[in-house]
Amino acid sequence: MSGARATLAVVLMTKNEEARLADCLDRVAGWADEIVIIDDLSFDKTADVANRYGAKVFPYASNNDHFQQWNRGIDHATADWVLHIDADEWVTPALKEAIDRILVDDGGHSAFQVMRRNVFLGRAMRYGGWYHPHLILFKRDRSRCVGEGIHVRLKVDGTIGRLGADILHFPFTSVAQFLTRQNVYTSVEARVMLKERGRLPQREVIYQAAIRPYKLFWKFYGKLQGRRDGWQGFVFSVLFAYTHFLLWAKYWEAANATDG
Repeated sequence: MSGARATLAVVLMTKNEEARLADCLDRVAGWADEIVIIDDLSFDKTADVANRYGAKVFPYASNNDHFQQWNRGIDHATADWVLHIDADEWVTPALKEAIDRILVDDGGHSAFQVMRRNVFLGRAMRYGGWYHPHLILFKRDRSRCVGEGIHVRLKVDGTIGRLGADILHFPFTSVAQFLTRQNVYTSVEARVMLKERGRLPQREVIYQAAIRPYKLFWKFYGKLQGRRDGWQGFVFSVLFAYTHFLLWAKYWEAANATDG
């Protein structure tokens, strides 16, 4: 496509995002051609906030099947391109400019990765694996989400380009919030892992739960230079190593529960 501007839908999945949604939508309202929200039956004022911005809100229970919510967003959108973001993400002016150029000339690509800059405990992270490409901009009729549970990926019919511009991500406001959310995610992931991989040898479970967390810490903190992000880099490295332990502890628990 070259010359005429294609249309853009910003698509979000929400669940009780009253507190954060306005900051997100402030940055895309009046720029995107449509805003589509797939809401996981929020019981706060998420829908009221969305309506103030002219968003189209569709309520669906997710049951922690994120791929279904992604595809519902794609299905309810009508624009040529979709930018799939979360309520805790901010589209930067630089990213808007980069996307505006794509809407005029996509270079033949069906999707684009953008750079996701995570802000963790007040610091925009540059190291430790938390500054990375993120595939969230795609042609609506060339892309579908596949996977199970919370682990999903975008399947794209065509080539994928990359934009150098950042989207800002504010995933956790505190260590307590991180732990609460990961407690939910690891429970879902452990069940999916048991379903897909069955009973694994005990030696592998022990290795993953007892040894690999240490290796992951040094990967994040050392090899990926998380230490250069100061105290936040250290905390990040510890928490994600702990999350790996928690996942495998829950997998062990679920696998042994089948014995009863």
